[in-house]
Amino acid sequence: MATTSSTESEERRAQLLTILERDNVIRLAEAAESLGVSAMTIRRDLADLEADGMLRRVRGGAISVIGPRPYSDRQSVHSRAKDIIAEKALAFVPRFGSVAFDASTTVGTLAARVGPRSGLVASTNCYPTYATLKGTHGVTPILIGGETEESTDTFVGPLAVQAAESLRYLRFFSSASAVDSSFGTTEVSLAEAQMKRAFARVSKEVVLCVDSSKLQQEATAASLELGRVSVLITELAPGDSRLDEFRDVVEVR
Repeated sequence: MATTSSTESEERRAQLLTILERDNVIRLAEAAESLGVSAMTIRRDLADLEADGMLRRVRGGAISVIGPRPYSDRQSVHSRAKDIIAEKALAFVPRFGSVAFDASTTVGTLAARVGPRSGLVASTNCYPTYATLKGTHGVTPILIGGETEESTDTFVGPLAVQAAESLRYLRFFSSASAVDSSFGTTEVSLAEAQMKRAFARVSKEVVLCVDSSKLQQEATAASLELGRVSVLITELAPGDSRLDEFRDVVEVR
């Protein structure tokens, strides 16, 4: 009996995490009705998942945790949203010149869609993105090396910053751990924020690519003011009300 109960609990918690990935939020009453259990049972499940670092409880349910995760773990999160964002952002990738890609999986999805170019130099501090671009005709990828940020699988630190700033870029394609319409973008570590500021400093334009789960959220380290961002690209339709707070600050796509 105990084994059955434990198995049912694990299956239910897996379903809750699926809901969280799909909807970016778990609503207590809706989850209880959908899974056919009491609200109290869902509360216990959410408490256990929060203790495991899988989510953060809020009034009426739970939201995603903003924290460092390896590249491979981040790839499958909100994958449909990343596909939509990549398709929109592709129009901003020039045929030639110099651009920079950050180490996010959202921008990595964009890199995978960059077709043949006629002389594009693309810098990145992310090895998977570098490897993806290396096989693209007409693209010369540059891997910005430095210290390894173990928690996120990226290159950071003084040497990486120096290398990033040794070129000039037409556009810097960046995601963020979180973005607030007043505060700007934030990252899960100071080192990550420092790298993004370095790329932005030597770029004519910054194209910010984030899924809607990151809107009006904050992470640990301050990164970019929205005044430095030229375009905000999400998976949402440009007229979606969730983008209203950003319209007076940045162009939304």
